[in-house]
Amino acid sequence: MLLVKRIEWKYLWVIAIFFSCTVRAQNNHLAKTFYKHDKYLSSDKMEGRFPGTKENNEAAAYIKKYFQKYHLQPLNADGYYQSFKLFVKEGVNKMPSDTVQTQNVVGFIEGSDPKLKNEYIVIGAHYDHWGWGGVGSGSKKKDTVAIHNGADDNASGVAALLCILEKVSKSKEKPARSIVFIGFSGEEEGLLGSKYFINHLAVPKDAVKVMLNMDMVGRLNAEKQIYMGGAGTFPEGVALMKKIGENSGLNPVIHAGDVGGSDHVSFYKAGISAVGFHTGGHPQYHTPEDDIDLINFEGGALVSQYIYNALMAIANYPQALYFINQD
Repeated sequence: MLLVKRIEWKYLWVIAIFFSCTVRAQNNHLAKTFYKHDKYLSSDKMEGRFPGTKENNEAAAYIKKYFQKYHLQPLNADGYYQSFKLFVKEGVNKMPSDTVQTQNVVGFIEGSDPKLKNEYIVIGAHYDHWGWGGVGSGSKKKDTVAIHNGADDNASGVAALLCILEKVSKSKEKPARSIVFIGFSGEEEGLLGSKYFINHLAVPKDAVKVMLNMDMVGRLNAEKQIYMGGAGTFPEGVALMKKIGENSGLNPVIHAGDVGGSDHVSFYKAGISAVGFHTGGHPQYHTPEDDIDLINFEGGALVSQYIYNALMAIANYPQALYFINQD
């Protein structure tokens, strides 16, 4: 009997070690993937991804490449790009005063439930930033004309979006509801990409149930705090976010309201449940110093995993999803 128990404990230890190594390997892969995406999007060659520039278009093409790789379908009839125009003030990004064209990048994975697949959960992040900054821009150093790489704002959000997309694509668990992935442009100029998306929906507005947005999720602090506003805009949202926080390696700071100021606000104002995620402000916000060397990519992996878990839970929510006003 003693020998049998020793053998049982031996196998339990082997199983425990196996799962521990598997989790570490998955987290390590996620951290490397997060870093890869952030590094590319925030590199000097991308010149701050200002709307209307070649570099902004290249960032959109990068996102599109991964949408295709992971087999997202275009949501719009004319493909992955949803083009729109915005006005650029003279001098911003060393550009003349002009109207330029940019684009949201949009794709979706169809839900597996015959009925619920007609409902949509949206997850997104903006990929544009302030280019070279300068007078008239949102730079905190308007007297400095230099590349604003925006490694945290918001290459980090796009890195998380693409990490989550990879996990959804490779998961054996298929979401019941359809999931729309979006890379927004024109956020810095006033949430223009998300406003355009809302005003030109390819699906009925009441079919869009919840929007999750990531803006500045690359600087997880020592307290491991992931902040979110709007968790109370859908049923049992606060309780869900707390539950997902258990054993996540994070300390979620959850607000039922306090929706915030990024692209999810466009959805909230349209009467759609919306949650915004971020890891907090810092002195490098909207300056040329927001660079890749300050990104906590292991923290980015934890954040991506947390939001992936939230996304899948909401996509498979057993109860009806509806908007709860938090104003």
